[in-house]
Amino acid sequence: MIVKPSSPDDSWELGAQLLREVNMEQREPPKSRSKSESELDRISNLPSDVLEQILSHLPIREAVRTSVLSSKWRYRTAMIRHLVFDNQCVSTKKHITFVDIVDHVLLGHIGPIHKFKLSHLDRLATWDIDRWILHLSRNSIKEFVLEIEKVCCYSIPSYLFSCEDMIHLELFSCLIKPPPTFKGFRNLKSLVFQRVTLAQDAFENLIACCPLLERLTLREFNFTHLKIDAPNLKFLDVEGDFEDVIFQNTLNLADVCICMDTNVGQRWACDSTHSMLVKFLVHLPHIQRLKIQGFFLQILALGALSAELPKPCLYLNFLSISVNFNDLREILTALCLLRSSPAVQELEISAAGFAPLEISADREGHSALSEVNSLYGNWIFPFSQLRFVKISDVSDVKAELDFIRFLLLNSPVLEKIIVKPAYDDDSWVLVKQLLRLGHASVHSEIIFLDP
Repeated sequence: MIVKPSSPDDSWELGAQLLREVNMEQREPPKSRSKSESELDRISNLPSDVLEQILSHLPIREAVRTSVLSSKWRYRTAMIRHLVFDNQCVSTKKHITFVDIVDHVLLGHIGPIHKFKLSHLDRLATWDIDRWILHLSRNSIKEFVLEIEKVCCYSIPSYLFSCEDMIHLELFSCLIKPPPTFKGFRNLKSLVFQRVTLAQDAFENLIACCPLLERLTLREFNFTHLKIDAPNLKFLDVEGDFEDVIFQNTLNLADVCICMDTNVGQRWACDSTHSMLVKFLVHLPHIQRLKIQGFFLQILALGALSAELPKPCLYLNFLSISVNFNDLREILTALCLLRSSPAVQELEISAAGFAPLEISADREGHSALSEVNSLYGNWIFPFSQLRFVKISDVSDVKAELDFIRFLLLNSPVLEKIIVKPAYDDDSWVLVKQLLRLGHASVHSEIIFLDP
């Protein structure tokens, strides 16, 4: 009976067994191959789609080696639809270069190429990459990944934008300039840009012209305004420096991670009568997972502050935020977000800033302090679903300890809280003592990790 691999691990195991047979084929004398041949026949008789899956899990070098087994295997390796060229693609013969290997595989390939990944640390000539992309654009490419380290801002050739079947695209260290005739990737579902150079209007048009886009990852980009118009988008991961974020038609967005690398809050414009937090969340009614990292909470704290949101985040069950406990506005914003998320089950907090809290002498500073103290003292909405809390970079700052105690006293079903300090000194002993004073759930476990 033929058994298909039930998981990627099974494919890896069969692939490893196949390589053992290749080694035996190359090393054993002819008279001792009867057992080897029977094992090989067992793998060779698997369905074609299973064999292709096994070969796709092997490095190109190892997959090509299977061609020595028989003429049948020679054609199988020439028809692999998933090609990955990375730093493992090296020849034992010094005169054969990485470019020679890619050329050899592409020229001898039979049939469509669905996935092509080029991940190389050494310098490559741009004309080599150009002609590989031209070849792929004629082969119904569906997944394309380009990770090149030592090519300074490689300019993507126009023929990549003619790949109408593209469903997954990853570009690193590239200059992207879609041609005027580009109408979008109509089938694209996943997009990753890292260290890319792209005009503002070109980015907005690209996103708007990918109607099936579900996953978007942006890292270290040059455009300053994040305008996301993607009706099918479900996952968004952004890290960089930007001056605005606007969501349009993002009702399906459920998993969001935004990290601002540097403090650029002074460049953000916000009317004091409007809340940046409300503006950010109003188009995310079905958000389930939210990560706010770096300086982005400082941005969300701009504008009008309130104890709770006009519309609660009813589906949010995971929340991770980086809070500067020296900033009362950030504390108040974090509390507002928690109060408006009744379904949160898992909470992660990274504390920032170890200097003593300084209260602004102006009316706004005293108002924020009064609001925080009022929330701590009059909280009547327990976190009825919160079961797991992790707080890292904790010091003995009073504002941090007050926040932690507040969580403990208002989480009746809390099962576990993990606390990791910023540094190890005598004050850490005091922190442990304070955290053990009391909590609402008698079954909760407090775990202390070393810094």
